[in-house]
Amino acid sequence: MTTARAILLLAATLPAAHAAETMAPVITWSESRPDTTARAAVAGSLVERAEVQGFIQAVAARHGLDRRWLYQVFGAAQTRPEIIATISKPAESKPWHAYRRIFLTEKRIGDGAAFWRQHAAALAQAERQYGVPAEIIVAILGVETAYGENTGGYRVLEALATLAFDYPKRADFFRKELEQFLLLAREEGIDPLSLKGSYAGAMGLAQFMPSSYRHYAVDFDGDGHRDLWRNPVDAIGSIANYLARNGWRNGEGVTAPATVAGPGYRDLLSAYSDLKPRYSYGQLRRLGVDSGARAADRAPALLLELAGETGPEYWVGFHNFYVITRYNRSPLYAMAAYQLGQEIRQRIGG
Repeated sequence: MTTARAILLLAATLPAAHAAETMAPVITWSESRPDTTARAAVAGSLVERAEVQGFIQAVAARHGLDRRWLYQVFGAAQTRPEIIATISKPAESKPWHAYRRIFLTEKRIGDGAAFWRQHAAALAQAERQYGVPAEIIVAILGVETAYGENTGGYRVLEALATLAFDYPKRADFFRKELEQFLLLAREEGIDPLSLKGSYAGAMGLAQFMPSSYRHYAVDFDGDGHRDLWRNPVDAIGSIANYLARNGWRNGEGVTAPATVAGPGYRDLLSAYSDLKPRYSYGQLRRLGVDSGARAADRAPALLLELAGETGPEYWVGFHNFYVITRYNRSPLYAMAAYQLGQEIRQRIGG
């Protein structure tokens, strides 16, 4: 179907009074109503697809979103096939020693120390309010976007729609995130076609997915807006809030290097498919895991085996390690964030 024919058919399904405004854009929201300035449709737009039209109808019915607005938005957007290739080869598929080199660089450590000094007051407030150490907050910002240098170049709407409709493996998840993104755009009064993010639809300095933005982002500087695109103070508070609400335990450790002996430790390595600690630290020690961590025997713990430069590295992960994996469900990510944070804290003399 040509774009022109699709628009004509769409217009025929709308009330006559609105047909002339079918392809009008939404620049901002005002009193929950869209702007009606003209925006041209694009060839091969998402709105031509039957499954997208079905999604529009369902979302409009569930949340009272204006169907005309949804047709306008999807009429000005396309899928991005290159995203499918990118998401099929994530960085987390690399061995630990290669993954570590991406994030523990002199530049990222130095920039992290500079970011900490610049935003010391906000980081101290986040520590007091949420109990999350400053080095963890700064390190997550460093791993995610290099402190805002790389927040992504894809339209968030197009990234989410590509994965929602052309990536069956995780289509359900991304359709939910696409729905959350549209609700976020209405709530925050922003044009959904103007926002850019990662190939997976993560947004802003903190790279929150839309559902996380809606549920965990905070207005940490009190200016009346939750702005994770331009406001590092809001990003600091939002990361701390996210970790706290996912169970961060103030004062407890994250991870510690370990050595292993005997055959018993091998059974521990198959027990963390979801990275949730299912043994106690005391049980690990009785099965041949030796670590200098200061933790109670009853503390939840898991054993990690990572591919180091010269062979396996063994680490004990505690509850807070698991909490970091709620941000990105990869042990490599959590380990990189922890180690980067430690390097940055040392750099500023903490």
